[in-house]
Amino acid sequence: MPRVKRGVAHLKKRKSLHKRVKGFQGGRKNLLKVAKVASIKAGAHAYRDRRVKKRTMRSLWLVRLNAALREQGLSYSKFSGLLKAKGIILNRKVMSDIAKDHPTLFTELVNTTK
Repeated sequence: MPRVKRGVAHLKKRKSLHKRVKGFQGGRKNLLKVAKVASIKAGAHAYRDRRVKKRTMRSLWLVRLNAALREQGLSYSKFSGLLKAKGIILNRKVMSDIAKDHPTLFTELVNTTK
């Protein structure tokens, strides 16, 4: 059986690892064992935080809405109750964008719910 030299495959694997950990600090970017662990952990954090980002954005929308509503003399919980009573269906993201980008339109929305 002929001898198989694996230099090309080994270098390719190492090269892809170094590409993934580019920009990391210290030995995490160039020491193989440390870089491998850092890459695995970074991937795990990225996977987790793609889900956490959705929660964070929702809380940001609520904070923005509540701040805009406090200027109108309402709290978010009372406003959401009024919206439900009037049958107005808008999600938090849209309402937050309206409050941030179009304050006059948001004022009209608040006045229609009162």
